[in-house]
Amino acid sequence: MIAKFKLQPMIATLAMMSMARGAALTLAGGETITGYSDGFRWIGIGTVPGTQIPVQIIFMVLLYLLFYYIMKYRKFGRYIYSIGGNEEATRLSGINVDKFKTLAYTLSGLCAAIASVILVAKLNSAQSTAGQDYEMDAIASCVIGGTSLLGGFGSVWGTFVGAITMIVIRNGLNLLNVSANLQKLVIGVVILLAVLADSIRSKAVKK
Repeated sequence: MIAKFKLQPMIATLAMMSMARGAALTLAGGETITGYSDGFRWIGIGTVPGTQIPVQIIFMVLLYLLFYYIMKYRKFGRYIYSIGGNEEATRLSGINVDKFKTLAYTLSGLCAAIASVILVAKLNSAQSTAGQDYEMDAIASCVIGGTSLLGGFGSVWGTFVGAITMIVIRNGLNLLNVSANLQKLVIGVVILLAVLADSIRSKAVKK
């Protein structure tokens, strides 16, 4: 829809999110599915043999290293930066923009699927409403890490730092016994400040 019919990415994403949540609620009948095997649960609660390192950490490190390599050393990464910076110029350079945009969104969906499997394994339950508001944490992590919402600028390492920052903020709010509702307000303020900083930086670069 985004690549071929040129829909606004944010609108298409919100529409797909609503459709996916509606499908999940319908398929599960609004019920929570529990009782997974120990082998499956190992993905979410297991540790590396002989250590106390959670398996989740290994998955995270492997994915970060993989995407760091792709974005920095492979043509796919260079094309994605180019498309984000100037899509029309990239198209005129002979690059199949629609193909690489589709691949980018497909990989994003794959990463979301991996995260959801790990979450289900950790909680030993699949809830139709699980993961709500996680999209805000994802956006905040990227923006705090230096990714420009205007496109063409950002890094895997910066996103990692942004994600760690979000974890620290959330854990800090929990330790301070800040209510979940107020936490949403704080996260919203953090996102606005990060976007404002990105806007100021972009104007400075243009000058």
